[in-house]
Amino acid sequence: MTPKKQPPPPERNRTGRHDVEIRRPDKVLFPGDGITKADLAGYYRTVAPRMLPHLRGRPLMLERHPDGIDGPAFMQKDVPDHFPDWIHRAELPKEDGSVTYMVCDDSAALRYLADQACITPHRFLSRADRPDHPDRLVFDLDPAGEDFAPVRDAALGLHRLLDELELPSLLMTTGSRGLHVVVALDRREPFDDVRSFARGVADVLAARHPDRFTTEARKQARRGRLYLDIQRNAYAQTAVAPYAVRARPGAPVAAPLAWAELDDPDLTARRWTLATVDGLLKDDPWKNPPRPRSLRRARGLLTALTDDRGSPTP
Repeated sequence: MTPKKQPPPPERNRTGRHDVEIRRPDKVLFPGDGITKADLAGYYRTVAPRMLPHLRGRPLMLERHPDGIDGPAFMQKDVPDHFPDWIHRAELPKEDGSVTYMVCDDSAALRYLADQACITPHRFLSRADRPDHPDRLVFDLDPAGEDFAPVRDAALGLHRLLDELELPSLLMTTGSRGLHVVVALDRREPFDDVRSFARGVADVLAARHPDRFTTEARKQARRGRLYLDIQRNAYAQTAVAPYAVRARPGAPVAAPLAWAELDDPDLTARRWTLATVDGLLKDDPWKNPPRPRSLRRARGLLTALTDDRGSPTP
């Protein structure tokens, strides 16, 4: 009788001030690529210096795949009881109580998430100390079909429009289907006001190109046009974190881009993968990010782009 193969011992590593154990390091999370839990943990340890500034202080929703990307998955908000005490937490209100979210402030916590088969951390657009006042505004651009060109066109249109409103913006792939256009805010306004402003921006862009873009949330009303999605700009909504791995074949990564990269006709949402991390980290297109901005002046400039009836001027 062939003896049962014993699993390898946990992979232990001192990360910062904490010992982090990767149990079942040979567990394959991406079957088609042979990427293991140890590989995922190694990636997050490598990208931690780039990724952590985009996570610190922010509540997270955890996308966990305990049996790999081909198995059942779940989204987790509340921190499980078995998470170690040194993991930072933030208890925030919800309609019928509260939720205790994880906050990933150091590389040990990021590596621990890999041990928990959390392939993708999704971050709040606000920080835990002022959860209703975002410091990020996000436009989510996904293609209506397989053609990525409309996504590039929408991102470029938003970039130009935001420049008109004197709001510098950043660009990133989602690692899934589309792009995010991100604006850094000064946290003075609540989510409702920020979302209202984002809707106004999307309305102007859609009015300028009514045959290409839409703000219609109903799929049947879009008629093949790209949806300018601003719905992530709300309390307790999340967006994929920069440098997060996505649970898709090839292990694509949500990656910051330079605006000039939009000119590349081969650009897709999955340009960067876990296997090409060296190239991803060669340069940092977000190395000198714009300072957070107020929406006060931008709101006035946006109003000037609309006619007396309040409809966007093409």
